[in-house]
Amino acid sequence: MGINGIISAVIVGAIIGGLGRLVIRGHQHISWLMTVVIGIIAALLGTFIATQLGVGPWWIELFIQVGLAAIGVTLYTGGGRSRGPSRRG
Repeated sequence: MGINGIISAVIVGAIIGGLGRLVIRGHQHISWLMTVVIGIIAALLGTFIATQLGVGPWWIELFIQVGLAAIGVTLYTGGGRSRGPSRRG
């Protein structure tokens, strides 16, 4: 993989990771670097899954990639689990 491939992977990863973060409600405590890493992994895995399923339109592949990025961000940030005792009622 040449320098152009690496730069392309980082740009696509940033876009996919950012879209994945937008899908999730609320504020995520995650660095931009981790967002890009999760986006790159989601883009590669999403492309592989779309190829295996024989998906036609490019936008279906994009939905798969963004969905995987959202799952990755959710898993990385803890999935919205409680961080302490509840102060209800």
